Amino acid sequence: MKLYTSSRAPNPRRVLMFMAEKGVADVRTVQVDLGTAEHRSEAFMALNPMAQVPVLELDDGRTLAETRAICTYLEGVHPDPNLMGEGFEERAFIEMMDRRCELQLFLRIANCIRHTHPGLAPLEQPQFAEFGAAQGAKVRESTHWLDGVLADRDYVAGDRFTIADITAFCALEFARGLMKYRPADDGLANLQAWRDRIAQRPSAQAV
Repeated sequence: MKLYTSSRAPNPRRVLMFMAEKGVADVRTVQVDLGTAEHRSEAFMALNPMAQVPVLELDDGRTLAETRAICTYLEGVHPDPNLMGEGFEERAFIEMMDRRCELQLFLRIANCIRHTHPGLAPLEQPQFAEFGAAQGAKVRESTHWLDGVLADRDYVAGDRFTIADITAFCALEFARGLMKYRPADDGLANLQAWRDRIAQRPSAQAV
């Protein structure tokens, strides 16, 4: 299998961290240069007409896009350690938290950066600065919510590390790099402590 990825892009990082947690070694990575718009080339859009990374090319030639879908496939091929839930009940609660982190935290961070950072202007045309700023303000709503979640648990979806932690961590690292955001700057001690703890995992340091 091949994983089409791009350095420093947050969604590919989610998949790479997921793979690292599982010790997946049978997937070859292929870099896609977003800076030169390689993701919009005819060759790449034949793999994913949405012109987005990551994309997983299966051994039979089919391609699978969308981060959560790729992780679901890899969870099936490499079931241990389990990161998406054992049984329907745990899967449902992990998915709920993963979706909340993706839609309420990750997406808001991405929208803020895409529409306010000058370095992203070639990739996001047109940029809407007011929308980006508004999304940045909503990021604080999400981080305050997540800080409260982590007040009485060690991990985002409960008492063990799951895909929800990967989504939240990669979102915060994206904000850390391009928004210069630190939870501690907002007095969010629980979220900062969780972030620092997750950052020590080998999977976080490998990608």
